[in-house]
Amino acid sequence: MDPLSDVLSLLKPRSYMSGGIDAGGAWSIRFDRHTGIKCYAVVSGGCWLSVDGIADPVRLTAGDCFLLPRGRPFSLASDPSLTPVDVRSAIQLPLNGSIATCNGGGGCFTVGGHYAFTGDHADMLLGVLPPIVHIRKESDKEAMRWSIERMMQELREGQPGGFLVAQHLAYLMLVQALRLHLTEGSGVGWLFALADKQMRAAIHAMHDDPAHRWTLQTLAERAGMSRSIFAQKFKEMVGMSPMEYLTHWRMLRAGDRLENSADSISAIALSLGYESESAFGTAFKRVMGCSPRQYGRKRRQGPVSEGVNGIVHVSLLE
Repeated sequence: MDPLSDVLSLLKPRSYMSGGIDAGGAWSIRFDRHTGIKCYAVVSGGCWLSVDGIADPVRLTAGDCFLLPRGRPFSLASDPSLTPVDVRSAIQLPLNGSIATCNGGGGCFTVGGHYAFTGDHADMLLGVLPPIVHIRKESDKEAMRWSIERMMQELREGQPGGFLVAQHLAYLMLVQALRLHLTEGSGVGWLFALADKQMRAAIHAMHDDPAHRWTLQTLAERAGMSRSIFAQKFKEMVGMSPMEYLTHWRMLRAGDRLENSADSISAIALSLGYESESAFGTAFKRVMGCSPRQYGRKRRQGPVSEGVNGIVHVSLLE
């Protein structure tokens, strides 16, 4: 898999919902703090987005998509000067739970989803993103048009299996938005480094074969750069050295296997390039904050309640 797919698969979005809000007249809806990431798109009309801690509201028009990865409370409104009303009392839920209305609808229609990631490492993705990711270029909106319109259709028609289809379309919207955002190259972190051809080659290599005995020299060769220039550019773009990134990724992979497989610690260590279990344990504790055995015990305590396909269905209001 490519690095973005790798990370999203590792984070396992096990809880998410999809739905839409159709608002009309003068309206302002406030949403509480959330975990994970919210991703919405404006299908028709327009509105204003206000996020706690961000000075100026953001104008959203038809086709715009936005991500909210920091969990801050936010408001959507026809006019940012209006006093917002809590979402639980502002909207009316339909019987099928897919499209909610406010003031009868007809003014602005939004669709989207909410994704809560399992584990302690969601910050690997959420931490590199700004409080608001706003997808608004015409070329970017065109790239997302099909999934947005198809999701709207599924929510409105109520066909058999439509709820599950809408959820997968919402997830497709999230991946597309992340892919479009990383091409802007406006940040520090592994996600933005993927937009650079040379850095992408090195990160791909580490993800494709984490057990390989990578050195700074061999990674620089993959990137087609000199050792010193590669090390400097990688640190500037990713925020850590290549070898630090490699160790971090190996330990995240190890943590996933400790949690979700019956593999022994020695087998996991060997599969990630460590000939000594003690060397692996030292690296694991440095990155993850505890020993592999402690991590495995902690993760196996208390089963996670899951729905179909590992999805815990949550309320439209969450």
